[in-house]
Amino acid sequence: MKTKPTPSLEKNESQLREALTSLNQISTAINHIEPGDSNNNGLSLQLIVESAIRVIPGSSAVIYTYDQAKGEFETKSRVSAQAEERALSTNQTQPSDAPRLAGVGIRTIQRRLRSLSYEEHDLDVHPYHAALGALAVGCFPLIVAEKAVGVLYIYLYEARKFTTVEQLILDNFVNQAAVAIYHARRLSEVHRDRTRKEDELSRLRRAGLIISSRLRLKETLESILQLALEVTNARYGIFRLLDKSGELLITSAVGSSHMDRPLIEAMPLSGNSVMAHVARTRQPALISDLRIEPWAQLYYPLDSGLKMLSELAVPLVNSSGRLEGVLNLESPFVGTFSEDDSHMLQSLATYAVAAIQEVRLLDALQEVARLLLSQPCQKVLEHLTRTANDLLNTSSSAIWLLSGDELILTASKGDLPHAEKISLKNSLIGQAVELKKKISSNVSESQDWSRTLIVPLFTGDDDLALGAFSVFNSGADTGHISESEWDEKVLTCLAHYAALAIQNESRQEALRISQEQHWTAETFAAMGDISANLLHNMNNKVGVIPVRVQAIQDKYRQTLEIDAYLTNSLVEIERSAMEAMQIVQENLSHLRPIRMEKIRIAACVTEAIRAVNTPADIQINLKGLEDLPTVIAGGQSLTFVFRNLIENASIAMNGKGNINIYGTASFEWVEISIIDNGPGVLPELHNQIFELNYTARINSGKLGFGLWWVKTLMSRLGGSVTVESDGQHGAAFILRLPRAENHDK
Repeated sequence: MKTKPTPSLEKNESQLREALTSLNQISTAINHIEPGDSNNNGLSLQLIVESAIRVIPGSSAVIYTYDQAKGEFETKSRVSAQAEERALSTNQTQPSDAPRLAGVGIRTIQRRLRSLSYEEHDLDVHPYHAALGALAVGCFPLIVAEKAVGVLYIYLYEARKFTTVEQLILDNFVNQAAVAIYHARRLSEVHRDRTRKEDELSRLRRAGLIISSRLRLKETLESILQLALEVTNARYGIFRLLDKSGELLITSAVGSSHMDRPLIEAMPLSGNSVMAHVARTRQPALISDLRIEPWAQLYYPLDSGLKMLSELAVPLVNSSGRLEGVLNLESPFVGTFSEDDSHMLQSLATYAVAAIQEVRLLDALQEVARLLLSQPCQKVLEHLTRTANDLLNTSSSAIWLLSGDELILTASKGDLPHAEKISLKNSLIGQAVELKKKISSNVSESQDWSRTLIVPLFTGDDDLALGAFSVFNSGADTGHISESEWDEKVLTCLAHYAALAIQNESRQEALRISQEQHWTAETFAAMGDISANLLHNMNNKVGVIPVRVQAIQDKYRQTLEIDAYLTNSLVEIERSAMEAMQIVQENLSHLRPIRMEKIRIAACVTEAIRAVNTPADIQINLKGLEDLPTVIAGGQSLTFVFRNLIENASIAMNGKGNINIYGTASFEWVEISIIDNGPGVLPELHNQIFELNYTARINSGKLGFGLWWVKTLMSRLGGSVTVESDGQHGAAFILRLPRAENHDK
């Protein structure tokens, strides 16, 4: 036989079932809370207070949320059940039960334990609820994640205490209420953070558009400042950029509605100021109160008429580690700036650095373009090495050009020494040239540098590597070459200009040679006609002299036999006339078109030596001529060139010394060097000695044109002649002629 439940037990079971149903409804409501949705949060709390009064007869319930950071209740958060109905019955329409400063609510928060008025005699019921008939109150703290988020008040209108079951049920409601408030707050924070991030991203996109849409740096910086003022509510903003000396921070842009310029335009980097401190340490400074130390000693007022109390400053440092300046914001209020403001300002500073770098690069490229049109290649390359150090903040830079299996140092700038030649096969620079791609390394090939970035030089047509452009940081340098794409792009851009300068010089030289050859051809065409007429007249006039001499000798034979002077004079006249005719005919023959053919250098040199009457004390040494490939030239003209240079060397050495003649061959050319140990040629005369009107030339005994003939004939043969000499230790004349097999191709 079953025992019939007592009325008390049936009541408890009913309360528990009611509580479980309510808890399920409350959990569902909490799960539907969304970011920024205060309605669902309020619905959850409303369900809790309504459920509480259903399971606890003769009660009313009120929830207030609590801001632990501020240490106060949020009075507008009030949620209640049954209290308003009781208030209407007593004609009280405005609830006024906000937690008191020394009331049960604050005591419960402080202790983080429930408070029951019938257990603590110094606690009383809030006057508002006492007037409604409440006899007792239970206050339960809402705690989650060790944070107090509110309290739940349960007012009893019956002369009794809470039962054990009622307290157990209330503990569950308290936990649900705490979770609902905490969950809503977390979602609200997430919503605010997301909204703030979206706003920040929007502003950063604006900053990006500002940089891309403005050409002038000042306008860009002013627009970024305006964004910074809007975001942070700052009163004043300023960009100070580091000058070229690296000693002063110069005002570059100002953002303010109260003043146009600061009191001081140039601020010493070593000075006593917040901006100078940020520049030196390269760390942001977030200062809530400028009146506290150490900032009180560092702060320098923008203007005597402005009183600023908080400051935010960030350094402008580019990807290469170079300090560009400082971005600074100030406010007349304490605590204006937050950590979020600092992060935002650092992002804007990054955009400002990008704008500064782009403007500096654009200015540098404009200057290089100007030099390309007005300066020789070497000047342009030297300027590019200086520009690379400046833009990339490096210790040293160098441009290397490919020559066979070696790289030749062509231009360099900085404090690192470089070898004049390095191997293509056994060096990082050679590796960049062979692989045709950039190389960066922090492994030094010597102890001189700590890091390097190398990019190859390419021609525009066939992607042929001409050499390499490299930048270095010295081992003692605290800076570094970064891994950023910006550094690579800048050096690659400068390398393109270097390749352009090299190609431009090559094309200009080819154009100059072509023009010279064209002018020479036209000149010789005209001179050919003149020479034919000259030779005809010479034959008519000078050719008569030997005939007349022979006639005199026949007619006055007896007289000449007794007059030795007259006999010798006639013989000399006849010889001189014949030699004059031979000299004119020989020299004028070079004015005729040259018949180009395959020529062996050794044969022409041998013939020239045989034709030159060299003194006995002149020693001529030949080396490597027999192994030289054939060249395309005119045999007679090339022999004349060698003969002229050998005669000049003999005369320069006063008939005593050594003449060394040797040859080398490259892929395209054959080079022959004729070296003497005479007094040499002064460097400033290296070009003048080949001019037609050079008055100090050595007369070869022919028409007197000397080295002009040599240069002219070499040009007609498609080659060149240069001289190398320091003006003290002999001279080397270097002839260059095209190889015959390349001509056939």
